[in-house]
This record gives sequence, structure tokens and C-alpha cells, in this order.
Amino acid sequence: MQLGLVGLGRMGANMTRRLMKGGHQLAVFDLNTANVQKVSAEGAQGALSLEDLVKKLSKPRAVWVMVPAGKATENTVQSLAAAMEPGDIIIDGGNSFYKDDIRRAADLSQRKIHYVDAGTSGGVWGVERGYCLMIGAHPDAFKTLEPIFKTLAPGIGDIPRTPGREKLNSTAEYGYLHCGPPGAGHFVKMVHNGIEYGIMQAYAEGFDLMAHKDSEELPENERYKLNVADIAEVWRRGSVVGSWLLDLTAMALAENPDLSNFSGFVEDSGEGRWTINAAIEQAIPVEVLASALFTRFRSRKDHTFAEKILSAMRYKFGGHVERAAGG
Repeated sequence: MQLGLVGLGRMGANMTRRLMKGGHQLAVFDLNTANVQKVSAEGAQGALSLEDLVKKLSKPRAVWVMVPAGKATENTVQSLAAAMEPGDIIIDGGNSFYKDDIRRAADLSQRKIHYVDAGTSGGVWGVERGYCLMIGAHPDAFKTLEPIFKTLAPGIGDIPRTPGREKLNSTAEYGYLHCGPPGAGHFVKMVHNGIEYGIMQAYAEGFDLMAHKDSEELPENERYKLNVADIAEVWRRGSVVGSWLLDLTAMALAENPDLSNFSGFVEDSGEGRWTINAAIEQAIPVEVLASALFTRFRSRKDHTFAEKILSAMRYKFGGHVERAAGG
């Protein structure tokens, strides 16, 4: 299938590579021409502008947008829409607020252009592991784009099947899911990220507790100098708290047990905040998710080993580099 892709950052470039490896034809654009040149050298067709990108695609066109949420996405979507025609499709694969998706979809439907939101999880590892995709779209647009989703997703792989899934007719086992109409995909991804905050915080606090078990404030016979790198590794082997986030934590601790390469200044992407706002709107208690978000705010003032664990995990799964305090 032919696809246009805008935004060749950490994820956009790797998604382009995975799609080309899967046999799809990619036309690409990025404001950084060096990014375009690099991906073009690997087989993609480079474009000089959004308008040029649209011209390089056959009707009905489909363009995937992978740029920062907010103004950058809004401007890109509107510029693409101005150059597109009825029957074309715009996919927002970034971390947009789901209510913005609902608004954009309604606006573009007046011009008979489909708008699809694709919550995308997988970080810098997705080029090899595949991307988990949570999709909001009109059923016709989803069906048209399904070959793209299927290539980007991990597939069943060697993960054991959930008992009973063989009776269900769903693409969920393959790593992509049509969650509902426009907005539904990013809503599910928003909650996914809120949960991610909570899981990361639980690991961070637990490792902080173990890292300070040799504190002089404790009775001498209760002090242990625990090897947290080894503990992370042993938990990966059969423990009920095993996960990919624990895998990444173990990797970071094996590289540097005291995480001295991290300050503990932990950013948030915005989706944690939106998750809390949604909980307030729905009157749903989310104490753990709220606490995890507020801890990230606190980390920008006082840094503990827990925050270093959080920073290490964010760097490992998404290539997120710490921003210096006040920078």
C-alpha cells in the first residue's frame, strides 16, 4: 500500500522503515531536510513540502502524521486537508488530546475527508518489536488502512494465547484494535499512558526502598546492602511483577547500578494530566494515577533514586532525554 508520512523523528522514521520492510511504498516529509534525505536514502520518496507530499500519492491518498501534539499537529492536519480531496485519509499517530480528534474529524467530514486517530505505543523499540495500535476511525477508513496497521503491529508472535481468545473475532491478538469512532483510539492511549505512569511509579518507589535499606537510621542488624541490579534481574525470571518496563529497568541498572547518569528530573507527556481530567469528568477515583503524576511534578524540585529509576525507564523505552532543571 502507498502511504505518506509526516514527521521523521524517533518514532516516525522507524515506522517508515518497518512499513518499507513490509513492502509498502512511503513518501515522506519533515521540516528537517536531513531527516528526509536519510530516510530517502533507505528507499522512501522524499517530498519538499506537505503539498508536494500529497501530489506524490495516488488517490485515494492516506497520510500519517507523527509530529508533536498541539499546534504542530493542528497546523499539519489543516495544511494537509487543504491539499487533499474527498475520499482521502489523514491519520494522527501522535499523542493528541482525544477531544481535538473529535473536533477535527467533524470538521474534515464536511469536506468528505476521513480523520483517523491512532494511539501508538512502542517507543524506539517498535521498529523491531512492532507497535501497539489503538485506533479511532470510521469503519470504512479502518478497513482501508488495515494493511498498514497489520504491518506496524507486532502480530501474534510467540506470546501465549489468552485462554478463550480463539473463540473471539478480534484483531487485538495481532497488536492493533479498532476501538471506536474518531477520538476513541487516543482516549484509550491516554488511559494507557496514565496507567504507565502508575506502574513506573510503583517500580520506582520499590527500588528506592531497597536502595536505602542500608540507611544508618536503621538498627545495624536490619541493614542490608541490596544489589538492586540483581534484584531487577531475578524478578524478570518468573515473578508476577515481570513486565517490559521491568526489563528496561534491569537493563539500565546493569549499565549503571547507582544511575548516576540520571538526575531524576522527570517530565510528563501531558496524557497523564488528561487522564486525571477525564477521571474528574467521569467521577472515577484514580488515586494511583494521580499520585504518580504529582510525583513527577515534585521530581523537578527534589530528586531521589525513585526519580532516577523513572528517568531511566523513560530513556530506555522512548529515548526521552532529561531536560535540565530550568532549561
